[in-house]
Amino acid sequence: MTPFRFRTTISANVSERLGLQKASLMPLVDTSQFGVPPDSQTVGVAFARLCDVIAKLRSPTGCPWDRQQTLETIKPFTLEETYELLEAIDSQDDTAITEELGDVLLQVVLDAQIGRDEGRFDILQVLEVITRKMIDRHPHVFEVEQAHTADDVLRNWDRQKQKEKQRDSIFDGLPSALPALARCSRVAEKAARVGYDFPHRAMLFDKLSEEIKELALELFPGGEIPHIAASVEMAPVPDEPITDAALRDRIEGEFGDVLFVVANLARRWKINPEEALRRSTTKFERRVRFIEEELRQQGRSIREASLQEMEELYQTGKRRES
Repeated sequence: MTPFRFRTTISANVSERLGLQKASLMPLVDTSQFGVPPDSQTVGVAFARLCDVIAKLRSPTGCPWDRQQTLETIKPFTLEETYELLEAIDSQDDTAITEELGDVLLQVVLDAQIGRDEGRFDILQVLEVITRKMIDRHPHVFEVEQAHTADDVLRNWDRQKQKEKQRDSIFDGLPSALPALARCSRVAEKAARVGYDFPHRAMLFDKLSEEIKELALELFPGGEIPHIAASVEMAPVPDEPITDAALRDRIEGEFGDVLFVVANLARRWKINPEEALRRSTTKFERRVRFIEEELRQQGRSIREASLQEMEELYQTGKRRES
């Protein structure tokens, strides 16, 4: 059976609970050694064996679970394995990265075997299409066209895609199922490639101020944001629900505009907003887990702690990380 696995790691000491890693001692990379392909015969044998294994799993004498899968049912597993690969890359654990790359490759080979079983396509077509695509979209490498910068490469890539796909819009081909923040950044990037962008990236801070003011107009009377210093010393004030459907719709729209500008700020500074948010979320989760563990060692639950106690432990964990 080949569905994905959920893994849980329980750390024993404080540094592990905080998610700290030892300083990397990786040597400087010699880029002159880049681009050496693996031995074709060895890779061919290993890849063919993987294809044989997957084909056996799909055969009448193979695995009932694998035989039941379709391209549609396998989609959630492909997505899950992709996220597990991202986590492994974040961990800088080469063993984990190797395993997760294998799981992603498994999804590709299994999809291709399903396509072959259904008489639609096979792995050879997949390999031929991607190889041809890489050659065609890198004319500065395989032909005579010039590309001196990464931006030149992207422009060549877009021109070739437009010629291949005959698309009507610069946004055609962007997956609608991309996470919203990632898709937002890609949409803005596509527009920027044809020149529709602020001339100077610092202008986005002015645009962000404008969008925050528009949001404040919907959230507070007269658009005046109350000046309340961020602290844990005051009693909690319950959030008032938004009962007006039209107001809720306007507020959602304004929040979206703020997030869109923030994503564009990240893009102009060459930061992946999806990755940045994922890191911050992981960091916050790690620190709250530290609070839980410290309280657990005291024989208490996080639900029993005051806000002030939790904040003190949060700051303790933060200091230990740095």
